[in-house]
Amino acid sequence: MSQVLVLNCGSSSVKWRRYDGERALDHGTVERIGEPGGGPTDHTEAVQQILDGLDLTGLAAVGHRVVHGGRKFSAPVLVDDAVLAAIRELIPLAPLHNPVNLAGIEVARSALPDVPQVAVFDTAFHHTLPEAVATYAIDRDTAERYGIRRYGFHGTSHAYVSRRTAELLGRPYEQVNTITLHLGNGASACAVENGRSVATSMGMSPLEGLVMGTRSGDIDPTVIFHLRREGGLSVDDIDDLLNHRSGLLGLTGVNDMREVLERRAAGDQAATLAFEVYCRRITGYVGAYYALLGRVDAITFTAGVGEHAAPVRAAALAGLGRLGISVDDARNDGDGDRVISPDGAEVSVCVIRTDEEREIARQTRDLIEAA
Repeated sequence: MSQVLVLNCGSSSVKWRRYDGERALDHGTVERIGEPGGGPTDHTEAVQQILDGLDLTGLAAVGHRVVHGGRKFSAPVLVDDAVLAAIRELIPLAPLHNPVNLAGIEVARSALPDVPQVAVFDTAFHHTLPEAVATYAIDRDTAERYGIRRYGFHGTSHAYVSRRTAELLGRPYEQVNTITLHLGNGASACAVENGRSVATSMGMSPLEGLVMGTRSGDIDPTVIFHLRREGGLSVDDIDDLLNHRSGLLGLTGVNDMREVLERRAAGDQAATLAFEVYCRRITGYVGAYYALLGRVDAITFTAGVGEHAAPVRAAALAGLGRLGISVDDARNDGDGDRVISPDGAEVSVCVIRTDEEREIARQTRDLIEAA
């Protein structure tokens, strides 16, 4: 098999990368889609511009990131009309992402009718969640009727990073228990037991779990009722508050951890509190997943904050020494994929650069070669 093109359509951008086997050939990003004074008016135009600018001779397949696969898709699939219809039916579960994912697929299918298109789902890695983890304790009929359960997200990142962790440690993937921490503007934790996701912090949507750039993460549901009854906020107002005006942004006015760290270093109390809230939430999930797994071989940080914010890594794991978890300060300040725990530590602490496009390419290639 030769070249695979990966299209990763986000809410306002499209990232693309082309691979020849494991080797990345070229890449690019189209940003500010649909924004005033920005680039393309929509994702259809953006993807068409990308395809028009590439020599696609010898292209064997196109791999597409699709955020929500619901309960239907537990692995990558070749795209046909039935698959498109199923992804479209899942739009209510991912209203910001599935429509733009569909737009990318439809443009690529039209422009490259003889090239196989493969959908790779963010939720698929989490299909191994035990029912006791995926099930919310609400009325069963209501949950079934409206598809209410834990789906989990960032699956391609957690899959790539957990596999790369095993490689870094020189151990078989199927024999390693890892807690992966994807800390970007969106953030999630995942417990990976012998290569299988068994717990993850995001739930029915990407709102649940860790504190994020603009999302609240875990919150008492009564807050929603209180804001509706006492504050008169509409459902849409509350949705906007929790998804777009909370997290670091809500606590400090900025959603970039780099700026939060700068303000904290300067003595800003709001930034200091936000940092502590952010890190304590991570600590809680690490402890919970340690108990769930029983044995933890590695804890791995990834994504923008996880890869670059040494103070976050140190603070999130501080006080866990009795669990065999500690961070070496000198190694923590380094660069690249590496182990940052001391020699001989019971639990290896790692930093690994995530590569979702490479994971999508790998899954696409494996599916096509197996067909």
